[in-house]
Amino acid sequence: MAGKTVFILGASRGIGLGLVREFLGRGWHVVASERSKSEDLHALDCEALEIVTCDVTRPDSYGALGLGDATLDAIVINAGITGARHQDASQATADEVAEVMMTNAFGPARAAKALLPSLKDGGTLAVMSSLMGSVADSSGGYELYRTSKAALNMLAKGIAEQDAGPRDISVLSLHPGWVQTDMGGPNAKLTVAESVGGLADVIEGAGSGGFRFVDYAGKDLPF
Repeated sequence: MAGKTVFILGASRGIGLGLVREFLGRGWHVVASERSKSEDLHALDCEALEIVTCDVTRPDSYGALGLGDATLDAIVINAGITGARHQDASQATADEVAEVMMTNAFGPARAAKALLPSLKDGGTLAVMSSLMGSVADSSGGYELYRTSKAALNMLAKGIAEQDAGPRDISVLSLHPGWVQTDMGGPNAKLTVAESVGGLADVIEGAGSGGFRFVDYAGKDLPF
């Protein structure tokens, strides 16, 4: 995979930072974004790593990155918040709904569309989703988070059909598993290294066009 380039939006910590390390270890050139300076990201200090600043909720920040046309083999949009602590639709304020939907769904979709010209034909666009965004699998609860990830899956499927399909770009909604991050907590089943190793395998093995909602082990998930 030497000579390939991936852009990871949201790489300052957790899964995003883990993906930076993983792809560097596989010989990729990595363009990684942070909202504010990440000491852990800058500590990697590698010639194959380029660090940029952007925020998925601010279109001007990623629209001005100047990545160039058809320079990337893969794009990973890694953005997500849990949302309001109560997670209850009956309690949710308009501001709480707006925050979780813009950060988890509409921001990533907007970034994906804006960045598509930088992706090579036949490349891979991945967004970080969750099994909790599966309508078929849902057991309820975590209503704000679940709804935002279901919306992300819908938006990603639309991008695959309308924008990526004509260029044979694969679109992936990725479920990283339950991972030991700030969001997943210390009791999660997977380490970051285990999750990102599988996610990188899935991304490297895509490239056939179309849309998949898939987990870190390559298993297709119910929409």
